[in-house]
Parts: sequence; structure tokens; C-alpha cells
Amino acid sequence: MNATLQKVETRTLSGVLQLVRFGWEQAMSCLFPVVIFAPLALTQVIPLPFLPRYDWLLIICLLMQVWMVRSGLETRDELKVITLFHVIGLALELFKVHMGSWVYPEDGFSKIMGVPLYSGFMYASVASYLCQAWRRLDIQLIKWPPFLLVVPVATAIYLNFFTHHFWIDIRWWLSALVMIVFWRSWVSYKVGEERYRMPIAFSFILIGFFIWVAENIATFFGAWQYPNQTDVWSLVHLGKVSSWLLLVIVSFLIVATLKRVKGKASV
Repeated sequence: MNATLQKVETRTLSGVLQLVRFGWEQAMSCLFPVVIFAPLALTQVIPLPFLPRYDWLLIICLLMQVWMVRSGLETRDELKVITLFHVIGLALELFKVHMGSWVYPEDGFSKIMGVPLYSGFMYASVASYLCQAWRRLDIQLIKWPPFLLVVPVATAIYLNFFTHHFWIDIRWWLSALVMIVFWRSWVSYKVGEERYRMPIAFSFILIGFFIWVAENIATFFGAWQYPNQTDVWSLVHLGKVSSWLLLVIVSFLIVATLKRVKGKASV
């Protein structure tokens, strides 16, 4: 009986330690998002002098990006991926603000067509997290679909963010398509010396949900405003999880494709 109890205690302690290790690696992978959210909160309470808030946020993001590359936390290849996400995200922001989906109410010298340039870093921070987590957790893909399936799915999802303003919104059809395409796909990751895995579709849902949580924090501190938040802040509609889920899928597919192309090139 004592031996059984001791074995249970050992397994429980081991499980807790693994969870702590996993949490630590996740936290370290989130350095860039933290650097975005911390100044958002700080500048809401303590205004910085000389420049508008949005311009300070852009400067902080640029300095953080330079530091991460120079310190070796990000490689130059990862910087290329992150820059690509900055461009993709900024294009989406310009369109969505033009269509009235949300606004950036504050002034700034670095605003283009109502969109502050720092906003692109919010998308880039998702790519930064994926790249960091990929390396820290030794991510491996199991039964990854062919390139000719992955690229059209990612393209269709991204284009739907634009086209649903003029045509029907097919996000749920695209979500179903993702489930079909990635039905047999798994993501394998390493924590300490142990390796685990989960269905890749489930990992999309988890990341999408936590980005929705981050979005609530961001809108609370005035990063941007949805129409229903103009007078007083309110919780971002839970339906937005689907939007972030699809964006995460696009992000993951791009990072995964580039990682696999890079891996084959280095063989």
C-alpha cells in the first residue's frame, strides 16, 4: 500500500514539474507579446512625453525586435518570418479599419489611413511566439498534409477576412475543411526529456482561445476599439475566437511550411 502511494506521489510530483517546465517554456516563448502588452498597460496609466502613445509603442516594438535578434533569441530566418507577418497583419488592419470593423482612436505620427504601424507587431508577435515555441519545445509534425493542400487552405482563410465584407462568410466551411485536411495530423513537442503529442486541430483551438483572452486585455488598455466599446469597454464577443482560430491556422501553416522548406534545404 505504501509502495503504491509512493508511486502515485512520485508520478504526481513528476507531472507537476513537467507542467511547470511547460509553463516556463511557454512564458519564454511569449516575450514579444509581453513586451507589447506591458507598455500598453503602462502608457495607459503613465503617459510618456514628447510623442503620442502609438508612436512610443512603435519605438518600443522596434527596439525589442532589434534586441531579440542581437541577443540570439531570434534568428535572422525567424526575423524574415516575423516581418512577413507584420506585412500580412498590417494589410489586414488597413482593410478592416477602412471597413469600420474597429478603430484606433488616438493620435499618432506613425498612423497610415487610421492604422498605427505598431499594430503590425501584434500579428508579428504571434509569429514570434510560434517560432520561439517551435525551437524551445522541439516541435515536430506528424502526418503533415501535402504542400498543395496546405497553401490553398491558408490562402482561402486569409482571403475570407477580406471577401466576407462583400460576399458570404465561409469561415465555418473553412473550419470544417481544416478539420478534414488535418484530421490525421498531430503536433509532437518535448518538455524536459519527455515527448508528448496532441491533435494539431486542438492546438489551433487552444492558441486561438488564449489570443482572444489577450485581445480582451489589449482592448481594455486601448490598443484598439470595436464599435461596441466606444462608450465603455465590454468583453470582446466570444465569436471572435473563430476569427483568431482561423488567423492562428494561417500563422501556423506559414511557419510550418517555411520550417519544413528550411529543414529540407539544410539536409
